Amino acid sequence: MKLSIIITHIIIIAVGIIMLYPLLWMVSSSFKDNVDIFKGTSFFPKEIILDNYIKGWNGISGYTFATFFKNSFFICIVAIIGNVISCSMAAYAFSRLDFAFKKVLFAIMLITLMLPFHVTVIPQYIMFNKLEWINTFLPLTLPKFLATEGFFIFLMVQFMRTIPLELEEAAKMDGCGPIRIYWKLILPLSLPALITTMIFTFIWTWNDFFSQLLYLSDIKLHTVAVGLRMFVDSMGESSWGSLFAMSTVSLIPLFAVFIFFQKYLIEGITAGGVKG
Repeated sequence: MKLSIIITHIIIIAVGIIMLYPLLWMVSSSFKDNVDIFKGTSFFPKEIILDNYIKGWNGISGYTFATFFKNSFFICIVAIIGNVISCSMAAYAFSRLDFAFKKVLFAIMLITLMLPFHVTVIPQYIMFNKLEWINTFLPLTLPKFLATEGFFIFLMVQFMRTIPLELEEAAKMDGCGPIRIYWKLILPLSLPALITTMIFTFIWTWNDFFSQLLYLSDIKLHTVAVGLRMFVDSMGESSWGSLFAMSTVSLIPLFAVFIFFQKYLIEGITAGGVKG
């Protein structure tokens, strides 16, 4: 083996260890007590403390962490359904149909990708407050059914453009209309892009702390991201061990989704980015 290849592998392994160190430190700290976490010199715990996971799962204020997991899964599932349905319909219209102001509307949609989220958060909050949606799941779920995610629309448009027009023309000769072509032909062939949308929607929704903290004030509606914040008390004692323990548990769904759907994720991104 050439020396350059050996050096390259050493550099890659070193960078990988540096990137993984915070995650490994968090997992190790989840088995330590508060004193050992910040004052201990050893990376590995002197004594494995499983009580952090028990106390963390029991939650705070009478609500277990299972409640937060249930709320997070509910919001993620509804958001996935909304994004897949609405964004695929919008992408089908932009990529396969002809209508007035198509290019202008597509350009406006692309411009929304460059608009910072914080610019719209105040008018959105005012609107949702007037609709009496604050402290409900509606602000986090219902907009997903209105094709508000321009990134996913663009991703699907790029992917659907790679589908041969001959297939659509053959379907039209068999008497299929636009709706049937979308449902029977375009959606099945766009499965990698749909799964990519599902994965990113799940990850982004699961990790969304700001929006969930903004709209959900009742503790029984809190999600995992907001629930983790409750272990940190700026005025009193913080349960760091329980925080790291539940942070470790909260990563399990993300790793599981990525591992099981990694093939479709890569295929959806590369097909939409390279062929489009």
